[in-house]
Amino acid sequence: MYTLHRKQNLPVSLQEAWDFISTPKNLAVITPPSMGFVTLSGDDRKMFAGQIIHYTITPLLGYKMEWITEITHVQDKQFFVDEQRYGPYKFWHHKHFLKEIPGGVEMEDIVHYKIPMGILGKMAHPILVKPKLEEIFEYRKNKLIELFGEFKG
Repeated sequence: MYTLHRKQNLPVSLQEAWDFISTPKNLAVITPPSMGFVTLSGDDRKMFAGQIIHYTITPLLGYKMEWITEITHVQDKQFFVDEQRYGPYKFWHHKHFLKEIPGGVEMEDIVHYKIPMGILGKMAHPILVKPKLEEIFEYRKNKLIELFGEFKG
């Protein structure tokens, strides 16, 4: 099991941050264009527990794959959890937390994930998977700064 943990502060209100991250269509906005992210269904309403979101991604070398996630928990303006139901990982559990801080909001992501393919997956993790996830979350961080501004706290 691997863990990815990120925190980012933004100079916006808790309501503004929540409105953005709890709108499934915005996932395409904060995903690198190189990922070929396309939502097929499930992004037509505000996030709710039990929501299924179906999309395609092209993570490596033009290889297109389907990914289906379920929003399993939602606590208004505090957190939500998405879990993979079908896709590239053996296990994917992503927690998104928001916390009001002086001058803005702290966004925290905690992802627990497992790679398929046994020893081959373990070998691919440091070479392909971990760098790709780092790239995606770095893009997300920079895109959020572009959209909401730099935190000056």
